[in-house]
Amino acid sequence: MQIKRVGIGVFVVLMFAVSLAQAAVQKDGSQAAKATASASAPVNLNTATMSQLESLPGIGPKTAERIIDYREKAGGFKKIEELMNVQGVGEKSFLKLKDLITVTPPKARESAGSSKR
Repeated sequence: MQIKRVGIGVFVVLMFAVSLAQAAVQKDGSQAAKATASASAPVNLNTATMSQLESLPGIGPKTAERIIDYREKAGGFKKIEELMNVQGVGEKSFLKLKDLITVTPPKARESAGSSKR
């Protein structure tokens, strides 16, 4: 009877240890994914999706949404420094991001009145 109790106790302890290990791997995995996304090609502020923006260090869902809102209202970013115009992105944050972001100038819109004859 004591052997069964010891066996069950060991099993419970092992399962707990496995659960902790899985949690640690998931946490490290998400941080690694974020680091990998950040280390790859720079994120274009004018074309990035919410997910791409959130892959940047220090950018969460709310800030990513603000970046997209700013981009839509301003007609796109002309230079990366404009990111500091977005609420939640100050100089300190910008300095951490500047090597990870880029902008391609938004395409100039043709005016409706100008047509070639």
